[in-house]
Amino acid sequence: MSLLKVDNIAAGYDDHNVVSELSFHVNQGEIVSLLGASGCGKTTVLRTIAGFEPLREGEILIGGACVSAPGKLVAPEHRSIGMVFQDYALFPHLNIADNIAFGLRKLGSKDRRYEVNSLLSAVGLPGLGDRYPHELSGGQQQRVALARALAPRPSLLLMDEPFSNLDVELRERLSLEVRDILKNQGITGIMVTHDQHEAFAVSDKVGVMDQGSIIQWDSPYNLYHEPLTRFVADFIGQGEFITGTVTGPARFETEFGIMESDRCDCENAVGRKVDILLRPDDLIPDTKGSIRATVVEKAFKGAEILYTLQTDEGTRLLSLFPSHRNHAMGEQVRVRVEAEHLICFPHQG
Repeated sequence: MSLLKVDNIAAGYDDHNVVSELSFHVNQGEIVSLLGASGCGKTTVLRTIAGFEPLREGEILIGGACVSAPGKLVAPEHRSIGMVFQDYALFPHLNIADNIAFGLRKLGSKDRRYEVNSLLSAVGLPGLGDRYPHELSGGQQQRVALARALAPRPSLLLMDEPFSNLDVELRERLSLEVRDILKNQGITGIMVTHDQHEAFAVSDKVGVMDQGSIIQWDSPYNLYHEPLTRFVADFIGQGEFITGTVTGPARFETEFGIMESDRCDCENAVGRKVDILLRPDDLIPDTKGSIRATVVEKAFKGAEILYTLQTDEGTRLLSLFPSHRNHAMGEQVRVRVEAEHLICFPHQG
């Protein structure tokens, strides 16, 4: 069942629309992300859902009730939403328990204490209620902010770049923990982020945004393996394009020989040139591989090394090697293409 429906909205400032003709819906219990670069409009969308910004067109419904439309703006406190901000926004003069209890003032002291202790346990901070925000790490403070947002039991949780102030390792770990917490609590969540790894780790669905519009609304898997536009293909993951000529259904002639796959998303006439996307995982290290290239860049990633390769013809490729295969800059290696599904777009010249 759809909990949130954003229907053909437009919003902006002065004479400028930041978002326009934007629509999506979120089902009960889903976690979704709005993903895009700075200035794409994702935070404006979140603010319209929260009730901080009015709409110029369209409407927003939460639980079937219209909360925003031109000339109508239900106050944030009457929308049954929770908010988690980038900077935690904890009250420094209140201890952790009182921060969490801030939205529970209608409960008696006994019930309030029980809820606070339950939430502290849910976010992995049992027994820390007497401490103050400055006594906790950044990751712990963000858990407190999450607990405070969950305390009034909102139907919808909004998260604005919630992990951007944390280091990479903590960000990855906490994003998975937050997903588990929301799923266990049955809370529907919407996150705004510029980090695709965060979005993929947390979300059931992701909306890739550009210039105030959602370019593709899909699962993380489909965004990576089946991007609908070249913009999404460039924005999501990593990869390089090579030129090919269509010789048949899902069959192409390239500088590396004939490439075929079980299917291909592009429908192009025989003889037409296309640009084929090759992801790092499409190029397999193979000492007998047909593609010989020189290592021009390398990035150690623990279990793997991401190599940027260049062929004698000047074509750049990306390939993931097991990390024990540690090749030096300038060294020649061999790879082969192993792509079950090819992604291609009209040739850009």
